[in-house]
Amino acid sequence: MKKLIAILKNKPYLHDIIANSDTKEGKIFDIAVMIAIVVSLLVAFIESQPAVEGHFKLTLTILEYVLTFFFTIEYAFRIYSSPTPKKEALSLFCIIDLLAILPLYLSFIPVLSSTRYFFILRVFRLIRIFRVLRLFSFINEGYLLLQSIKMSLRKIAVYFLFVLILVTILGTIMFMIEGGQEGTQFTDIGTSIYWAIVTLTTVGYGDITPATMVGRFLSGLIMILGYTIIAVPTGIVSATMIDETKKKGTGGRCPRCRQKTDLKANYCKHCGERL
Repeated sequence: MKKLIAILKNKPYLHDIIANSDTKEGKIFDIAVMIAIVVSLLVAFIESQPAVEGHFKLTLTILEYVLTFFFTIEYAFRIYSSPTPKKEALSLFCIIDLLAILPLYLSFIPVLSSTRYFFILRVFRLIRIFRVLRLFSFINEGYLLLQSIKMSLRKIAVYFLFVLILVTILGTIMFMIEGGQEGTQFTDIGTSIYWAIVTLTTVGYGDITPATMVGRFLSGLIMILGYTIIAVPTGIVSATMIDETKKKGTGGRCPRCRQKTDLKANYCKHCGERL
């Protein structure tokens, strides 16, 4: 008990355990939190089944309360031990933690009882596993993917604008062809555009189908067109990823973080990027 009180009084040490995994205690704490997250998700999935009732359901509910109490304490300690509590409280993971914790307490209010399942948001915290296991290679690949998407956003935005214009034109044409038919499913331009989107993306729900020969012919053309343009965003991002991979550091700087590195080094000492 005295050791626990001493840890609580030592804010930097407590923060090091909660926020970092470099120490043995920090790694154990992170693993414990991840196990608790996985268990809480399993409880949510099992509890949502209609067949679960009686004492088993009561056991799951108690377990859910215990886990939520654990996450509440962890959330409070995280903010309490932080050198900048306000900044910590507004961080992404703390907001996710709060959104995952509050619903259970709010569920005691009858009107808000359905909000308790918002603690599924805890699944986002499983990203901790990258920090615990120090999977630098995966983190670098993740950075490369995010950087490629970021650099491709403008091209992808132009592409989606083109697709939006295309489905609007195709939907309008289909409405002109099918709209005048008796018992038509193309009742308005909005419905026709919805059909064009479903057809162009090759989803094909089948809830709206053309009745005329011309309409079916146009449908076939749109389906084939969908196969030719559906992979364009993937190609844009892939090309950017190849360009990013080929980037080399210049002037003794890392191509990723732009920090100065040793010219003979194979990896950046700042971010771990391969040079």
